[in-house]
Amino acid sequence: MTTLERRLGVPDAVVIGLGSMLGAGVFVVFAPATAAAGGGPALLGALAVAGLVAYCNATSSARLAARYPESGGTYVYGRERLGPFAGFVAGWGFVVGKTASCAAMALTIGAYLWPGYARPVAVAAVLAVTAVNLRGVQKTARVTRWLVAVTLAVLLLVALVGLFGGEFRPARLADAVGAGAGGVTSAGSAVGGAAGSGGAVGGPGGVGLLTAAGLLFFAFAGYARIATLGEEVREPARTIPRAMPVALGLVLLTYLGLAVVALSVLGPTRLAGSTAPLAEVVEAGGFPGLGWLVRAGATVAVLGVLLALVAGVGRTTLAMARRRDLPGGLAAVHPRFRVPHRAELAVAAIVIVVVALGDIRSAIGFSSCTVLVYYAITNAAALTLGPDPGRRLPVRALAWSGLAGCLLLAVTLPLGSVLAGSAVLAAAALTYAARHALRRRV
Repeated sequence: MTTLERRLGVPDAVVIGLGSMLGAGVFVVFAPATAAAGGGPALLGALAVAGLVAYCNATSSARLAARYPESGGTYVYGRERLGPFAGFVAGWGFVVGKTASCAAMALTIGAYLWPGYARPVAVAAVLAVTAVNLRGVQKTARVTRWLVAVTLAVLLLVALVGLFGGEFRPARLADAVGAGAGGVTSAGSAVGGAAGSGGAVGGPGGVGLLTAAGLLFFAFAGYARIATLGEEVREPARTIPRAMPVALGLVLLTYLGLAVVALSVLGPTRLAGSTAPLAEVVEAGGFPGLGWLVRAGATVAVLGVLLALVAGVGRTTLAMARRRDLPGGLAAVHPRFRVPHRAELAVAAIVIVVVALGDIRSAIGFSSCTVLVYYAITNAAALTLGPDPGRRLPVRALAWSGLAGCLLLAVTLPLGSVLAGSAVLAAAALTYAARHALRRRV
């Protein structure tokens, strides 16, 4: 028996979605996104755009996951609705992009916990979350629930200190990033490098807003983890469409609230140049002694993201191995814990190699580019579905909007991210063509 066991209900699925999203956007992406947007109003607008595109994608993902309740997400949907090539490109982009994201999240944990030994700590974090995932998806959901609770408590602390610490100035929301702020470009690029900008960020007018929205999309992409766990969800036709919008809505409200607080306390210029913006919010509010608590909270939040990321990549690897798009041995399911243990161990091994050899730079932008293309394929697959009488939403209009939004955000990302993502997708296309040519000869 190689199928997984359905153990997750709506609350578990929502928690896994929250654990996949909360952390990356708040603790990593705000600074480079502010630098790219050029000011407070544009940052809030970019958050709204990223959230809207994510909502369109979530609607399409939920419809497809209800129709195809098995592991693999858009890899499966693309194969079933658009053909094997589309599925292969989606799966390839997801596995490669999210594996890089896993390494970036692990290195972020190391940088927060023990900067002088970031790589060994990152390796330990990968081993720890893999051990949890190998014990079964219920263990993953249970641990994620605790991580989400701790993360929300820390974020609430930041919000309260920012609001009542004495430095809250709503007028700063209207400010632009100071052109003469010497530290913004360099510091913003340093943080932006960690976010995948590969250099200077920003752009004129609406281009900067779209660039920021593309970077911020990284923070929303975790809701798809619910779909990639579709084979382990009870009543998927009911659970997945309910869990996705709930998780996404809660995260969007959290991000908007914290963005308003951070901008009002630090101002766009200081926020754009910050390497730890939420810790700076607490310190600026007159509580420098709580900075360590925020850093610890950031570690917990990113650990939750890493836990869900490894689980999601493992499930997509399982789906690709089942169809021989990856080695068939990776399709094994543990007889006791009902998890794709070989796939998860393989993912963990690759992440550890990337952690040992790579760094955080370019990971978020690169991941955003490949994942935006992944969701473009999701929306294209959803457009092939027939009418859905049970839904009042204009699902086809949302799918078209999601498709256009994904492609637009992908091409307006920093050039280095676009080139790296394009290279990965081109490699997928060439690999697919070479395999099929070889099969025809055989």
